Amino acid sequence: MTGSNSIQWAIVIGLCAAQGACMVGPNYHRPSAPVPATYEERSGWTAALPADGAPKGDWWTDFHDPLLDQLEPQVAVSNQTVQQNLANYQQALAEVRVARSELYPTIGVSGSVSRAAGGAATGNRKATNSATLEASASWTPDIWGQVRRLIEENAANAEADQATLANATLSEQTLLATTLIELRLADANIDLEQQTVDAYRHALEVTRAQGNAGISSTPPSAVITAQVALESAQAALIGLGVARAQYAHAVAVLVGKNAEEMPIPHSTVMPTLPTVPVDVPSTLLQRRPDIAAAERAMAAENATIGIAVAAYYPTLPLSAAAGFEQSPLTGLLHAANHVWSLGASSTETLVDFGARHAEVQAARAAYDSAVASYRSTVLNAFESVENDLSNLRILADEAQALEVAVRDAKRGTAIALAEFEAGTADYTTVALAEETQLADQQTALNVEESRLIDAVSLIGDLGGGWSASQLTDPLH
Repeated sequence: MTGSNSIQWAIVIGLCAAQGACMVGPNYHRPSAPVPATYEERSGWTAALPADGAPKGDWWTDFHDPLLDQLEPQVAVSNQTVQQNLANYQQALAEVRVARSELYPTIGVSGSVSRAAGGAATGNRKATNSATLEASASWTPDIWGQVRRLIEENAANAEADQATLANATLSEQTLLATTLIELRLADANIDLEQQTVDAYRHALEVTRAQGNAGISSTPPSAVITAQVALESAQAALIGLGVARAQYAHAVAVLVGKNAEEMPIPHSTVMPTLPTVPVDVPSTLLQRRPDIAAAERAMAAENATIGIAVAAYYPTLPLSAAAGFEQSPLTGLLHAANHVWSLGASSTETLVDFGARHAEVQAARAAYDSAVASYRSTVLNAFESVENDLSNLRILADEAQALEVAVRDAKRGTAIALAEFEAGTADYTTVALAEETQLADQQTALNVEESRLIDAVSLIGDLGGGWSASQLTDPLH
C-alpha cells in the first residue's frame, strides 16, 4: 500500500468512525407479496367498517359462552406453549441489549498487592510491599456497521419472536374455543342419545304390552328387536363419555391446569354463531401475527448480509490504560508513580480462499429463503380465509336443509309411533323412523359444530384482535 493510499484509507476510517455512516450491506426494504384485491368468497359477507378493522381484543365474547369468557384470558397467563414463546421473546430482547453493548468501550479496573523479602545471599531479609492500581479500556469502533447490522438482526429477531408469541397465544386461544365447542357438542350428543334411549325404552314397553295382549302384528321377534335397539343405544350413550372426558381434559391443559383442578359441568347450550365482518385482503399483512413474524425474519436475514459483507473490511481495536505502580507501597497514588499506555491495531484478512465470499452468498441465500417463506405464509393466509368463507357459506345452506329434514323426521317418527301403538304398523317402521331422526339430528349437530369451529378459524385467520402496530421496538 502506497503512502497516499494509506493516508486516504486512514481518512475513510476516520470519517466512518466519526459519523457512523459506513454501514456496508443492503438496507432493508420489504419485498412485495401476492395480495389479491378482493376475496373470491366475498359475496354474501358483511364488509368490515373502519371500526371493524380495529383490534377487537376479547373476540371470544362474541360466542356468548360464559365458560369460554372465563377461560380464554387464562391462556395468555398459564398456557405452557405461550409461556415457552414468552421466554424466547425475553431471550431475544436480552440478545438485543448484548449487541448494543458492543457499540461502547469495555472498561475495567485491576489492582494487586505483593510482599517480598530478599534471600540469604543478598543479606537483606527486610520485606517490601509493592502494589499496582490500573484502569483499562478497550473499544473497537463500529466503522463498517457490523455491530449496527447485528443490532438490526437481533432487533428484527426480537420483533419476530414477539409476533410469534402473539401467534402462539392466538393459536392456543382458538384451539381452546374449538375444544370447548367440541365439548359442548359431546354434551349435546349425550343428551340426544339419552332421548333416543328413552324413546327405545318406550317402544320396548309398547312392544311387550302388545305381545302380552296377543296382537298379531307384534311377534316375539319384535320384542327382541326392540330390546336390542335399546341396549345398543345404551352402549352408544356410555361410549360418548370417552370423547367428552378427553375434551374436558384438553380444555384443562390449554389453561395450564390438571383435569382434577377444573371439572367442567355438563351443558347442552351451544355457543352463539357470531357474525364476522371481513375486511379487504391487504389488511391481513398487518393483522396476522404469523405474517408479521415472517416479515421480521426477512429483515433479520437482510441484516445478516451486512454482517457478512463487513468481514471484508479491516477492524481497528483501540486500547488505553492508566494507573499507579509503586514499591514500596507507601505513596502509591503519588503523581510520580503514575503510568499509562495507549494502543491501536488493525486487522484485515488478505487471503481466505473464498471463505468470506461464501459467507456472503450463504447470507443472501438465507434471505431469499426468508422471502419465499414470507410470500408462502401470505398465500397460505389467503387460502385459509377463503376456505373459512366458503365453508361457512356452504354449511349455512346445509344447516337450512337439515333443519327441514329434522323437522320432517320428527314428524315421521311421531306418525310411525302412533300407528305402532294403535296396532296398524309393526315395530320395524318405528325403528326405521327413529334411526332416521337420530341420524338427521346428529348430522345437524355436526354441521352446527362445524359452523362454530369455522367461525373460530375465520377469526383466527383474520388475526383475531391483533395488529402489527402492537409490535414494540426493542431498541427503546
